[in-house]
Amino acid sequence: MNRKHRIYALVDINNCYVSCERVFRPSLNGRPVIVLSNNDGCAVARSQEAKDLGIKMGVPLFQIKDIVEKHQVVVLSSNYALYAEMSRRFMKILSDFVTPQEQEIYSIDECFLDLTAYAANHDLTEYALQILQRLLKWLGLPACIGIGRSKTEAKIANHIAKKNAYLNGVCNLVSMDPCSTEALYSRIDVSEVWGIGRKHTKKLNSMGIHSVMDFVLASPLMIRDQFSIVMHRTLLELHGVACIELEHTSPARKQIVASRSFGQRIYNIDDLKEAMSLYVMDAVSRLRKDKLLCGCLIGFAQSNPFDSSKPFYNKSLSLALPEPTDNLMVISKLVTAMVDGLYAKDVAFKKCGVILTCLEPKANHVYDMFTDMKHIEVSDALMDSMENIHSKFGKSKLALGASMMPNRTWTMSRDRLTQNYFKWDQLLTVK
Repeated sequence: MNRKHRIYALVDINNCYVSCERVFRPSLNGRPVIVLSNNDGCAVARSQEAKDLGIKMGVPLFQIKDIVEKHQVVVLSSNYALYAEMSRRFMKILSDFVTPQEQEIYSIDECFLDLTAYAANHDLTEYALQILQRLLKWLGLPACIGIGRSKTEAKIANHIAKKNAYLNGVCNLVSMDPCSTEALYSRIDVSEVWGIGRKHTKKLNSMGIHSVMDFVLASPLMIRDQFSIVMHRTLLELHGVACIELEHTSPARKQIVASRSFGQRIYNIDDLKEAMSLYVMDAVSRLRKDKLLCGCLIGFAQSNPFDSSKPFYNKSLSLALPEPTDNLMVISKLVTAMVDGLYAKDVAFKKCGVILTCLEPKANHVYDMFTDMKHIEVSDALMDSMENIHSKFGKSKLALGASMMPNRTWTMSRDRLTQNYFKWDQLLTVK
């Protein structure tokens, strides 16, 4: 079918992290809840009740302590293992309604579906309601669905579904009366359009374009001339012309970054090396999962940029590898050695990390004639064995150095972490 006549749906979990927590703790329903970022720093997810209290996205916890105490807001640490498993099940349920070629996993809580082939035999609004009912019944997750003639239109439709309870979680702009669509668009800020960022919003406002409807009525040629072909396509998408196809495979990685802020400041070089070893394990795990080889390493360490009482320290080092590799031992040895050059005495380190770059598919790499292929085979066998151990017994059973030992001074603060209900030793018990 011509791409100009397609129908897309965007399925999005409402307040994803909070909703996942509520599935296993129903006592949180109806209460203001926020989930914090790494080291329990900022609010990255808020229940509707928390939003109604004026808690903004990304606000540091210390700035809202008064609100938290006054309104008894439940504060939780991010439980990424739980959210990832709930996301996997969410995507699996959606795959029952479309073919693999008609599904694009966009993020941990968002998924695009191509419903073009179903329009002839189904009322798409009813079809979407069936999806929502199954998600709620099988997973306990509330969601909203936006339906449009393009991915951008489906995105804005999803926003409308979330903001208007009378739609019962489904906004179908394909079948909606044009006058109703115009009225809704007139009440939505242009910044809510997918792909329009802060700078573009500011420029559009200066041109008298404030609402989505203003943007839709703008001249496509003017938008292309004043902005870019990308913005031009965004406008066409809101006119119902599908310019962005579903992506069935993730774009190739250009780099892999593994870094984290410490739970407390560290001054000791050994602590810095332990932390770096842990981040290398994470980075290489993702490297091997994507079947890539790394050709260049970048290590960095820094102090707290927000501490005005001390000079900000930020240093990075890079190293090109003579032969691209995915061997954890080789990469870890090189990155750990970098720490000697990154470390500075009396600096209160707040964060460090590693970047794997110059990535290439392992299957396409051609080794030179002097490469010891037996060594490569042994290396692959070693890494496969380590990954099998991690898969069977968990990542903490076999690690580099002391990086997985408990009670390290640099480990991330997660004082409000809930249990992972999908692990055998943390399953819910019925009394």
